[in-house]
Amino acid sequence: MPEMKSNAKIKITKNGPYLVSGNIPIHEKIIVPAGHTYKLVEGRELPQAENYALCRCGKSKNPPFCDGSHLIEPFNGKETASREPYVDRSELLEGPGVDLLDDGRCAFARFCHRKNGTTWDYVLNSNTEAAIREAVQAAGECPSGRLTAVSKEGELSEPDYDPEIDIVEDPERGVSAGIFVKGKIPIESEDGEIYELRNRVALCRCGHSRNKPFCDASHVPFGFSDGHVPE
Repeated sequence: MPEMKSNAKIKITKNGPYLVSGNIPIHEKIIVPAGHTYKLVEGRELPQAENYALCRCGKSKNPPFCDGSHLIEPFNGKETASREPYVDRSELLEGPGVDLLDDGRCAFARFCHRKNGTTWDYVLNSNTEAAIREAVQAAGECPSGRLTAVSKEGELSEPDYDPEIDIVEDPERGVSAGIFVKGKIPIESEDGEIYELRNRVALCRCGHSRNKPFCDASHVPFGFSDGHVPE
């Protein structure tokens, strides 16, 4: 894997693409069922580069990369997401052994569904060490960063991710999903402000999110496809 440079970031441009710099690895990933939950598997190989531009209007003929389509069909990419810190905008669900922060930013990846219920169920039933581990793992697998397990001592639990950008396809739903960003990659807004550094976020690439730049699962009701959804 190429080494991510110190200048690595994702820059959001006005009504235009995400400009990615710093040699950040990019891969296509596919959401597939895995027993009672889901997992990401490798998709087609994408070209690697030190700098590249990712489409966020959903119209590019060269997805996931920008081809200037936003200039032909006007795109309103205005950022509307809250810039409050994650812990301040999240609701806290208390369980017997572990708690859960939930900021509501769902990308509909469905990793929160498990054999014995949802992540919320696991937290509410976290009355053994094994149940606590299950709850922490379930929360950490949420690729949008919506869910985060919190110990009774107040420590937030995060999986160990290398910096990476995943372009996600969801064949079960017949749609192309969001852009999963992992490993605390800085995201700079149009106005130059850096969003809170997170280990896991999902960015919109269908152009329809009401919580831009973040994915709000609008790709599902809008039936967004970039033409590469596996059969």
